[in-house]
Amino acid sequence: MSQVEKVLDIQRCDLNIKSNSSSHHTELYGEERLIVRRGQPFSIVLHLSPSNKEFKEGEENFKFIVETGPLPRRESDTKVTFSSQESTVDTEWSASASKDASGGTITVSISSSPKAPIGEYTLTLDQLGQKTSLGKFALLFNAWCPQDAVYMQSEEKRKEYVLAQHGLVYRGNFKRIKEKPWNFGQFEPGILDICLKILDDSPKFVSDADKDNSSRRNPVYVTRVLSAMINSNDDRGVLVGEWADFSGGNHPSPWMGSGEILRQWAESGPVRYGQCWVFAAVACTVSRALGIPCRVVTNFGSAHDTDANLVIECLYDENGDRISGDDSIWNFHVWVDSWMTRPDLGTEFDGWQTSDPTPQETSEGVFCCGPASLHAVKEGEVAMKYDTPFIFAEVNADVQDLVRLSNGKFVKFSESTKSVGNFISTKAVGSNERHDITHQYKYPEGSKEERQVYEKAQKRNKLLQTGEKPGLHLKIKLAKNMIVGSNFEVYAVLTNNFLDARTCNLLFFARAISYNGKLGDSCGFSSDNLEVPSGEERRLSLKLEYNRYGTAIDPDMMIQVSAITIDKQTIDFHKAEKIIVLDEPDVGIKLLGETRVNQPVTAQLTLLNSLPEPLLNCSFAIEGIGLTDGKPIKAKVGTVGAKQEAKASIDFKPTITGSSVLLVNFDSDKLKNIKSFIDVVVKE
Repeated sequence: MSQVEKVLDIQRCDLNIKSNSSSHHTELYGEERLIVRRGQPFSIVLHLSPSNKEFKEGEENFKFIVETGPLPRRESDTKVTFSSQESTVDTEWSASASKDASGGTITVSISSSPKAPIGEYTLTLDQLGQKTSLGKFALLFNAWCPQDAVYMQSEEKRKEYVLAQHGLVYRGNFKRIKEKPWNFGQFEPGILDICLKILDDSPKFVSDADKDNSSRRNPVYVTRVLSAMINSNDDRGVLVGEWADFSGGNHPSPWMGSGEILRQWAESGPVRYGQCWVFAAVACTVSRALGIPCRVVTNFGSAHDTDANLVIECLYDENGDRISGDDSIWNFHVWVDSWMTRPDLGTEFDGWQTSDPTPQETSEGVFCCGPASLHAVKEGEVAMKYDTPFIFAEVNADVQDLVRLSNGKFVKFSESTKSVGNFISTKAVGSNERHDITHQYKYPEGSKEERQVYEKAQKRNKLLQTGEKPGLHLKIKLAKNMIVGSNFEVYAVLTNNFLDARTCNLLFFARAISYNGKLGDSCGFSSDNLEVPSGEERRLSLKLEYNRYGTAIDPDMMIQVSAITIDKQTIDFHKAEKIIVLDEPDVGIKLLGETRVNQPVTAQLTLLNSLPEPLLNCSFAIEGIGLTDGKPIKAKVGTVGAKQEAKASIDFKPTITGSSVLLVNFDSDKLKNIKSFIDVVVKE
């Protein structure tokens, strides 16, 4: 032992939580614990006993030990020892110590490796073999650190994709895109611990905890684990998916935020139930909580390609009835994009990566999907991992309609290269506007580049160019005002571009449909034999009346109208389809008086019943981070007559100053889960 080296008596360690949290952008987690981001220094203060005040700077012999996981090992980088006197590069753990003027404290600056595994760490001081526990801290990914794999250059984007606790999820169809507010709530008390528990409960951790903890340095690995663990198909993941029978749980529509779901899971296991927008929103919460920049993305006209041939095949019989098949097109589907580098693929594939926690198909034997590079998807590089062919098909599959003849053969009667992947949407950075990101996933539909990419991905002959050709052309024209409860007419328009007249049987029918493409009950039908002269058009109307569609539609309020023309002599078939998304009545929100912290505020809520019949069991609910004490506040309204207004006043008391969002949900027996929101600024 050198004569100048001393073992100092440490009375206590101050983890300097408030200052560290501010510099590491973790202050929203609260001040109960130290939470820092990797690759960035944080400081601690060692308070010495009075007998050590005379020591000179440089006499200390400090080694620090950081450990994470149940079996910390140096070989796995889950246990690291480093000295305050060694010079190290900025890609490794390091420390520097300085004595204050009074001599009573030593400030230690510790820099973590930007490649360190994320998770819960212990910090220990080793002085010549004498060890002192200094405390615990959580280490997260760091979008502010240029050496971190999730580094994002734009501060505005970091605020949106890491720090924002409120967001919008888009639903409906591409003709009628509807925004739904969502509370991500990644900084709510206890949520970070639940997110780390999700990683600890994964089968990968259970089977090899050492390898799993070590692999948590890689956001690609963590994102793939999350895409499996947000659903519960192969494990005790967060959410149970359900699209039909919701007994034994909650319908997905009432959820307004991730916090309640995650807390339920932590207490009692998989939560019933979720659908794609819920899976995606919860995945976004967990990703942001762990420090991975993340956005929720909606794809309108989303293909589910079960046989991996990049073609969606819709099969019909000669009467125009759909034959059950595995391929489908969802009116919309929601997933997440996460920002990171892809050293496993090459730098050109860095940036946004798509992952999909909704359980659709297995990947490597597990219900998960991604992450797949958006660049790989756009360029048709379907050999790049993970699950790029499936995601490519979701946004860019071609659609073929085939009819089965009486001899059993299938004949293709229409084809579309533009039905899939429309108006791909996410919330804009720094505003509540919708940002169309279709161009990030694909080249413009019908362009030379898009067709070349499809041909490369498909590895088959070049498809026929679309456009106006001689023949019969069928389209559907919708009414302008289609609010739920009203009666309205839609039209099938058949145009004859042949040089001679054509006689066709035109079938026009309507069925309820859910957002995932599952058809419900019939709610309208008409048919006619039409003779259409050359160069002219004929129309067939279909009246949709509430007394028929009202009992058929589900809470998504969608109706699929389909028209099929059949000329059995020439085997000439044409089809047109549109999805009607019925408008909901608006929820009126008015706050009475000024909104001040710890002072009661009254929200006046209204909704006009657009139905020609009473609504039963009506209620309003409000929820907002820092506004409603972490849980919804409900008000029962009871029965509201036809064309009458539902009214309620709900009091709440804000607990935090600053900007927040108040979410409102109206529910009843017939109009379910109608949502709105209002921005709230809470003053001192």
